[in-house]
Amino acid sequence: MLTLVVPGSAQLVAGNRKVARVGITATMTFWAIALLTILVGLVDKNGLLFRVIPVNFVFGFLALILTAYGFIFAVLAIDTLRLMRIGRLYKRERWIAFAGLVLAGVLGTTGLSWAGNTAGVSAGALGSIFNQSGFTTPVDGRYNIMLLGADSGRDRFGIRPDSISVISINAATGQAVNVGLPRNLQHVGFVAGSPMLKVYPNGWNCGFECLINAIYKDVTDNHSDLYPDAVKHGSTPGVEATRDAVSYVTGLKIQSYVIVDMAAFSSLIDALGGIDINVQQRLPIGGQRDDLSDVKGWIEAGQQHMNGYTALWYARSRHSTNDYDRMRRQHEVEDQVLKQMDPANVLSRVQSIMSAGKELVKTDIPSGMLFEYKNLAGKAKAFGIKSLNITPPNYDPVYPNFAKIHADIKAKFDAESKN
Repeated sequence: MLTLVVPGSAQLVAGNRKVARVGITATMTFWAIALLTILVGLVDKNGLLFRVIPVNFVFGFLALILTAYGFIFAVLAIDTLRLMRIGRLYKRERWIAFAGLVLAGVLGTTGLSWAGNTAGVSAGALGSIFNQSGFTTPVDGRYNIMLLGADSGRDRFGIRPDSISVISINAATGQAVNVGLPRNLQHVGFVAGSPMLKVYPNGWNCGFECLINAIYKDVTDNHSDLYPDAVKHGSTPGVEATRDAVSYVTGLKIQSYVIVDMAAFSSLIDALGGIDINVQQRLPIGGQRDDLSDVKGWIEAGQQHMNGYTALWYARSRHSTNDYDRMRRQHEVEDQVLKQMDPANVLSRVQSIMSAGKELVKTDIPSGMLFEYKNLAGKAKAFGIKSLNITPPNYDPVYPNFAKIHADIKAKFDAESKN
């Protein structure tokens, strides 16, 4: 009982005093850190602490403490078993005492090891994904983040982002608008001051070959020298050129970007336990030939529970549909993934989610903004994310009216602020 309440106290009563001091000191230190963590969580709801200390450092420190204490707990439990001198007890009491202590020791050690490993995995994932320091300042009261979905293999990560959008978040209220751009948008320009204007002074307007999603590949292959500091700042020349084009199209200052590898996205969906989607029409899995002779299977119409593989093909299928249908399906998948991100589900699958996240996301969002965005995301979820898709019939992707696009985005923001 003493070992369960205060590990190390059994040694103080009936064992080695030096071992007891180590155990009790470790226990008091552990509970002091646990209490401090809880108090910080209750008081520092805006995450001000993590503006000073990197979040991955905090998780790494917790992983070290939990792992060390788990080891000490296991040693104390084994030593307590020795001190109990079970052989002197009656048979019935002997087995009760032995089973009780072993159960407590296994559960305690396993729980601490799981928590330590989870904290360690989280620290590694957060450090890998959010490896930029500093903070982001809102522009005109908003944070604007460019989202790119790269439907490609690992060796071709992000070359042609088939999904392009900007999520614009009100810095005060958390209300968010998702502006979706079609991959086949033509005749786009670049914001003033963009290095791309040195090569394309009249914009990206060579016809069907110059779709907005092809900017990434062109710059990566031919003009990476235009953005010499991109990699140092957690980006790539292709991302930066695409950012300059998306800023021109939307009229928004893009502070950060996020690339989601759609192939790795399937791993995240599996880690979350799958998603539920109401399929509107039968869609093929695989199939590059027009006659569909190489189709590997079908996604039937109706309510479907999808694993990552099926959800990926649901989002990427081209046969019998067009790019705008794909945009709609991609948004459906994104929405369902967000619904699966409830705290209970994430907590029960956190290690697999974090492992998938390292392969899934590349971003230049500073680590100091994590809790700010977390708080805004909670507010955005309450309001619901509004959408504005720059697609036909309201917009012409070949000869887009950028003045209209800018005005409609501003009107969407104004309507959001009135709600």
